[in-house]
Amino acid sequence: MNIAFVNATRKWGGVKSWTLAFAERLCSFGHDVHIYGRQPAFVEAAVKAVGHGRQVSFGADLNPRAIAFFMSEFRRHATDIVCVNVGKDLATAGIAARIMGIPVIQRIGLPEDIPYRLKTRLLHRLIRPAFLCPCRFIAEGFTRSLPYITPEDVHTVLNGKTATDHTLVAHAPRRLIATQQLNPDKGHDTLLRALARIVTPFECHIVGTGSAETRLKELAASLGIADRVVWHGFRPDVASLLEQSDIFLLASHSEGLPNTLLEGMATGLLPLSRDVGGVGEVIPADLTRWMLPRDADDEAFAARIEEALNLPAPDLLRLRERAREACRQTFDLTTCTRELETWLQHIIDTRHK
Repeated sequence: MNIAFVNATRKWGGVKSWTLAFAERLCSFGHDVHIYGRQPAFVEAAVKAVGHGRQVSFGADLNPRAIAFFMSEFRRHATDIVCVNVGKDLATAGIAARIMGIPVIQRIGLPEDIPYRLKTRLLHRLIRPAFLCPCRFIAEGFTRSLPYITPEDVHTVLNGKTATDHTLVAHAPRRLIATQQLNPDKGHDTLLRALARIVTPFECHIVGTGSAETRLKELAASLGIADRVVWHGFRPDVASLLEQSDIFLLASHSEGLPNTLLEGMATGLLPLSRDVGGVGEVIPADLTRWMLPRDADDEAFAARIEEALNLPAPDLLRLRERAREACRQTFDLTTCTRELETWLQHIIDTRHK
């Protein structure tokens, strides 16, 4: 297959990480992949991942110049199928593909990613894309948010990760880590208040930046735990920090299928998370004790974190290895990419009949 991925967003997000991971694996299966984007860092990463990345000026929706550009690119590369995000890419690359009779996939990252507007409905009616969601929770919410979309229009493929094979080590004191953006909806304030209740020694590593960063650092200081929390900011080497940790924390109030949680599990960390979004679709039954209710407060988090911190090393390592095995069994990148490959080929074959 000749596959084009198009993303018009300006900032890095989970969909870009998903694109690069799946595109690279599709290339390893022998497919030709071309990636188009607005953000220079994404385009540079695409070149490293698949050997092709092209920066695009999308302009306004239905921009004739952008549409003509994509038609030229799709013709030159004999593109078989186009995968777009939820922005201007549908109204440019999606239109170009429709004119040329190339099937279009639109990837949906959150249940209400696309507002119910007349313009969007007309675009969907014209382009007739199929929709790809990373978990059932998102697929069901997306179908409810746009009444004209039927379940038959939507396909689910879990985000994929590759489990690490490094030897797991239980650290003393135990190392906690959270790698979500420092925004209010990610629940870091709950985590900090929970940590302030804990007497067992620990280190907590918080990776990322966001609008709540200053407020959260002030909160940690006011709670008296500033000496036990390490703020890493943006780090390109998150994988190495995960490998040096024991317990992954996620207190988000809402999520789709959190990429950060999958990364933590793939690295062999015990996932201690709220039951939000698609989290329950990847946590195995024997680890659900560590999945807290959506409305869990800091006291509930503190109790469960304290319990995890006091696990004997052999028990902690067993649970961590179980999390890594869940990655291999449920959301292995190669397996998920094969599933995506089969579905893309089905779309091509069906639309070309």
